[in-house]
Amino acid sequence: MEVTIVDSQRLAIQKKIDKVLCSKADVTSCCPIKDILARFGDKWSIYTILTLGKEEKLRFNELKSQINGVSQRMLTVTLRSLEEDGLVSRAVYAEIPPRVEYSLTPLGEGLLLQLLQLADWAKLNINQILDARERYGNKEMQA
Repeated sequence: MEVTIVDSQRLAIQKKIDKVLCSKADVTSCCPIKDILARFGDKWSIYTILTLGKEEKLRFNELKSQINGVSQRMLTVTLRSLEEDGLVSRAVYAEIPPRVEYSLTPLGEGLLLQLLQLADWAKLNINQILDARERYGNKEMQA
């Protein structure tokens, strides 16, 4: 049986998927994609990374004012989590009043590039997604 280019590409994709997803036999170890996405896959982490990517450094209140709808507590929790994962750095300056600035680390900048690719995909496909949602909604109303 001859393998076509499309078949070959599909096999390569399946191998990549197998590498990132944990097998059922390997449930005791940490599954990288599940663990990592659970940590920064929420909307506040993504908005924080994108906002810090837009600006080089931001103080807490500047960051909060640029992320519409985030509470002070949620932003604090998000920044601590991103700092713990090495995606955001926090610089404290011994001034009166104290000044704290947040910025992306090189690791965070690498993630930013991946988020921008996802954003490009979303922009490119938004009309198809909205059409699919409408068709689904119409189908659900008919059922």
